[in-house]
Amino acid sequence: MQKSLLLAASVLALMTGAAAAQAPAALTGSVTSAKEGAMEGVVVTAKKDASTIAISVATDNRGHYSFPAAKLDAGHYALTIRAIGYDLDRAAAADVKSGATTTANLTLAPTKNLAAQLSHAEWLISMPGTDQQKKFLLSCNSCHSYQRIVNSRHDADEFMQVFNRMSGYYPGSTPLQPQRLIGTARRNLGGGAGNAMGDTTLANRMRGAAEWLASVNLHNGPEHSYPLHTLPRPTGRSTHFIVTEYDLPRKTIEPHDVIVTRDGQVWYSDFGALFIGRMDPKTGKVTEYPSPKIKEGFPVGTLDLEEDHDGNLWVAMMYQGGVAKFDRKTGKVQTWSVPKEWQTDATQQSFVSPTSMQVDGKVWVKNSDHAQILRLEPATGKWENLGTFTDPETKKNIGSYGINADLKNNLYMLDFNSGDLGILDAATKKLRIFRTEIPNSRPRRGRVDEQNRLWFAEYDGNAIGMLDPKAETMKEWRVPAEWSNPYDVIVDKNGDAWTASMMNDRVVRLNTKTGQFTEYLLPNPTNIRRVWIDNSTTPVTFWAGSNHGASIVKLEPLD
Repeated sequence: MQKSLLLAASVLALMTGAAAAQAPAALTGSVTSAKEGAMEGVVVTAKKDASTIAISVATDNRGHYSFPAAKLDAGHYALTIRAIGYDLDRAAAADVKSGATTTANLTLAPTKNLAAQLSHAEWLISMPGTDQQKKFLLSCNSCHSYQRIVNSRHDADEFMQVFNRMSGYYPGSTPLQPQRLIGTARRNLGGGAGNAMGDTTLANRMRGAAEWLASVNLHNGPEHSYPLHTLPRPTGRSTHFIVTEYDLPRKTIEPHDVIVTRDGQVWYSDFGALFIGRMDPKTGKVTEYPSPKIKEGFPVGTLDLEEDHDGNLWVAMMYQGGVAKFDRKTGKVQTWSVPKEWQTDATQQSFVSPTSMQVDGKVWVKNSDHAQILRLEPATGKWENLGTFTDPETKKNIGSYGINADLKNNLYMLDFNSGDLGILDAATKKLRIFRTEIPNSRPRRGRVDEQNRLWFAEYDGNAIGMLDPKAETMKEWRVPAEWSNPYDVIVDKNGDAWTASMMNDRVVRLNTKTGQFTEYLLPNPTNIRRVWIDNSTTPVTFWAGSNHGASIVKLEPLD
């Protein structure tokens, strides 16, 4: 009897898989080139005329692509591709009709401008120089593409002037929307290790970086003096996905953090403006909820977006010097300013952690000015300044780029200046330090799972990490592709860890049981910060913001 049930289940699974494979297609075709013939791993994008939503799929090992009928309704679609080293040999389009399958075969030709197609990671792979020299650029793509650097003609002296100018811009600045810092506030462009070096050492490092950059840009000629190397196109499981990209209403919107709430709505923080945005994934419609200015004349923009136990949304207001809560039931925004006596021109609330505030009524807040850890009691408006924490062994400040409340509302601190992870006890104020095995890995952001473990990104370590404080153990998985530089990590209901970054336009999926990585190439350059998983779907769905592309990206793995 049991064998019969197992056999029946197996047959049903096969039938279900076959049915899925034979699901009606709205648009199909093949992608070929004279050089390769049928091409695997080419990302094909279809965008309907006047639509704000684009759908992308990848070709299989036969060079075949297919858009499910459920993804494309009737209409005229422009077709584009992404395949490093290639362009379409001519403009392509297709007319999709209800109840029918349209075929559009695409032919690719070698690109005439490979340099314009390189991702940040591919530039770093291509440039001559040491890893330490190249890591200087990891601070630059927060605001703009590396194309502006490698295509410049600056000499070393001019680059020194550029560094001075860039250090005076708000980190959410873009070429479309620059914002200057106020007064004495300055950004550290020294690769995150500013508190580890004296002024003279830092100045020498900056000069060395200027001289190196002048050797890899177009200062010495009309073309780059080194061969350009590219990452391979996706193959196998890495081609099994559908990407939906939703355009936001203005090109200046910078979706830094994107999360999906329990009702299926997509929310984002705007790194360059005082708005919390909501996007309906069924229609792409965007609604914006403004937050008031609380520090007139200072840069505007929000970074960390979090949901509390009651479903309210919180944002860290950066140089506005406070945090805000959006009540989703009433639509009202409430703000709390850091006490004026604690504020300077450099006061910056980059992170807020209300996820466990139901434990004791307290919300954790990071002040990047002097790496201070603050606590807010929203009910009374009372603030605590717990001060700056140091590593007891190295005596260096813990510069947390990412704070996460655990299930008991203690605080995980990710030290972006080293390889330290701190756990701050909320009651005793005592700090425990853990260190990554990868030296100077620069932990960046992450999430706490149901077992109270911290999953985190190792930006300089090119790795994903997991800290289990109860067992006092740590695991680290190095991402295979060079210069992936994970920015954030989240674990799904199946135990897979997901990450992405500002570097290579790829979404990375780690099977933590087997150590197997899968990388999905996105259709466009996509500067990703926060990553999010919707566990209500099967398979799960990945979400992120294109911080420089004014869009929200949804990736649906097919297995």
